[in-house]
Amino acid sequence: MEGVWTAEQIRTTEAVLLDRTPEGALMRRAAFGLATHAARMLAGRGGVSGSRVVLLVGAGNNGGDALWAGVTLRRRGVGVTAVLLDPPRAHPAGRGALLRAGGRAVDPDSGLLAATGADLVVDGIVGISGRGPLREPAATIVAVVRRAGIPVLAVDVPSGVDTDTGAAPGPAVVADATVTFGARKPVHVLARSSCGPVHLVDIGLDAHLPDPHAEVVGAADVAARWPVPGPRDDKYTQGVTGVAAGSATYPGAAVLSTGAAVLATSGMVRFAGSAADGVRARWPEVVATDTLAGAGRTQAWAVGPGIGTDGAGRDLLSAVLDRDVPLCVDADAITLLAEHADLRAAVAGRPVVITPHDREFARLAGDVGDDRIAAARRAARELDVTVLLKGNATVVADPRGRVVVHAAGSSWAATAGSGDVLTGMIGALLAAGLDPWWAAACASLVHGAAADLAARGAGSVTRPTPGRSATAPAPASMLQAAIPDALRALRGGTG
Repeated sequence: MEGVWTAEQIRTTEAVLLDRTPEGALMRRAAFGLATHAARMLAGRGGVSGSRVVLLVGAGNNGGDALWAGVTLRRRGVGVTAVLLDPPRAHPAGRGALLRAGGRAVDPDSGLLAATGADLVVDGIVGISGRGPLREPAATIVAVVRRAGIPVLAVDVPSGVDTDTGAAPGPAVVADATVTFGARKPVHVLARSSCGPVHLVDIGLDAHLPDPHAEVVGAADVAARWPVPGPRDDKYTQGVTGVAAGSATYPGAAVLSTGAAVLATSGMVRFAGSAADGVRARWPEVVATDTLAGAGRTQAWAVGPGIGTDGAGRDLLSAVLDRDVPLCVDADAITLLAEHADLRAAVAGRPVVITPHDREFARLAGDVGDDRIAAARRAARELDVTVLLKGNATVVADPRGRVVVHAAGSSWAATAGSGDVLTGMIGALLAAGLDPWWAAACASLVHGAAADLAARGAGSVTRPTPGRSATAPAPASMLQAAIPDALRALRGGTG
């Protein structure tokens, strides 16, 4: 897993390192890494020497990083113009070095014209301590650059986007790429659409960093934990997953969540509900019954999608809770938890994952607000369960305070029924014995990977119709079908 650290954690760590290194050494190290990535972007657009770079330079060290990077670029034959947004507070050593190297420094009025003729703009406006939207004249210059289609490389974080929450309350930079120093920050996973690809430059912080604020699950984590049958396994040792989902009104929820449990390598799946006939027709390997009483024993249950929020839905959820096994609780079952204190009390302290989107979360635990990590962590502590807060950046928190963030590579999972698929996947991992936090974290990564594959037409069922874009929204059934492909890809093509 890879950690992410808050602005305060980074500032504190940098202060320790600054006391142990010669003055300016840390900035020069960071600036050289920034210049290296800027040169790569220029090379991809036709060449480095002779190209034109505009630095948007704010006050403080972030602007200093940009200025020193400009010095390195000048030595490679790049024309460099620094737009000093606050000239009296521009980093003096960096400014002087750029001028001596043959670069230019201009005021914002002249900078607007320079920026429109650039091959690359470097955003050194504000750093990790910045708060709030871009101010003028930076906001106007950034807007003009964006309209002109000029690529932007952000220094550490895109200016105007909050480092710790990824929130952009007003005008902000949308970067084509970001170079960050020492460690990743929450913004890099919470606001990937603002950051673009994030390149990490090592400046020596690793040995001094505290425990991370949150973590990011990777393919290796999934490969190490996702159950793979061995020579001594059978359908029972692989985990028997129970699914209670769907209704006459929403039969598809049953088919999607049950099929996801099957494809997520459950040894056996048992279904209970009024949509049993539809489940049998689509998934003949599933043991499907009309009632929970006839479902038999399981190692975990996935409950909630499409069950309704009336008395019958409540009775079903209550009966599943009586089974005293790990649970994934989603959709209508979350609404029932929000409405009934006795049901909330029944899940507290148990191996339970709840999977709300923002509106369901608000009903259950209050508004999410700008800080998704803090909201999920608070809800997990107060409800005493593992919380998976769905979104383009999915946050998983457990009552102990552990947090993992998964930033989707696209928004293709934002389609009807995709949450039902995720519920079945988590249920399968719980049945296989995974800790709820790990089950939710691993399922989130595979779910996102399957959505990306489905958007490109992967999966073993319905393919895109002729003429559909190679990358286009795919129905949840295609996302479900892409689960095996996603697992193979994350395992490195094996298994």
